[in-house]
Amino acid sequence: MQRNTLLEYRNYRYFKIASLLTISAVLAYLFDQPAMGAYGGSWLGYLFGILSALIVVVLTLYGVRKRLPSIRTERRNSLNASSPQQDVPDRRKRQASWLRHHGATLQGWLSAHTYMGIALIVLATLHTGFQFGWNVHTLAYALMMVVIISGCYGIYAYLRMPRLMTANMGGINTFNALLLEIDDLDKQASVKSLQFSDDICAVVRKARQETLIGGNFFRQLTACQRNCPTAKAVQQLRLLGKSLKYDQLKSFDDLFLIMAHKETLVRRARLDVMYRARLEFWLYLHAPLSIAFLTALIAHIVAIFFYW
Repeated sequence: MQRNTLLEYRNYRYFKIASLLTISAVLAYLFDQPAMGAYGGSWLGYLFGILSALIVVVLTLYGVRKRLPSIRTERRNSLNASSPQQDVPDRRKRQASWLRHHGATLQGWLSAHTYMGIALIVLATLHTGFQFGWNVHTLAYALMMVVIISGCYGIYAYLRMPRLMTANMGGINTFNALLLEIDDLDKQASVKSLQFSDDICAVVRKARQETLIGGNFFRQLTACQRNCPTAKAVQQLRLLGKSLKYDQLKSFDDLFLIMAHKETLVRRARLDVMYRARLEFWLYLHAPLSIAFLTALIAHIVAIFFYW
């Protein structure tokens, strides 16, 4: 049985709630005709502002809710260490039940976090009355949009990347196992190359010594090493093999297949690094930008109540 994703949680519960809230807000905005025009200081603008602030609180609480399991797990571990051993089976059953319940609950929080964040775009925009300027209010709105967009990318990444990573590995269980296989191919190629000229040995040695997996931020995100030594070695071996004698071709074919297989695995390793980097890098933006947005939002609220 296929498990529903966070977007489908409880038959799209939070999608329906967010849609109803958004549609109601749009209709209220369209039918309201304030004398001074739509702006954040009208009664409807204040209502949209209050609703937006409440949604921000809910979105912030998800971060708190997500971190509760580690605290509870530590407490359970400390209690388990002092409990009698005969209670282990019952304790494990309770832990398994709690984890299942927590997983479902956390998925619900994330589903609400996603859909209410999207609804916040509409509510906050209607709250502004489409009036923007060079001030803290517009800054708070701009930071909010950046945070929501980065969050949407995060949802896409977490739904998409794991499947790509599994398909890319091609049956190899872990990234470390992939690196070990590449290292083993390097060793085989080094031994095989000893039968041939110094040029061929140099090509294989350079591919082993200079091929990089990962590296700086750009290389991780693009899965690229400019002029990859392994890919270049495969091309050079293809040309060098044309000048070999007939009795050397069988051994050379074995060497070439080893290097070609290594090139495939190196490409897979780089793609795995890329998927992981793209899966995680948005957090380096999402978390600090969220803090910046909350700071600007507080300044926005203080400015309204104390200076307007």
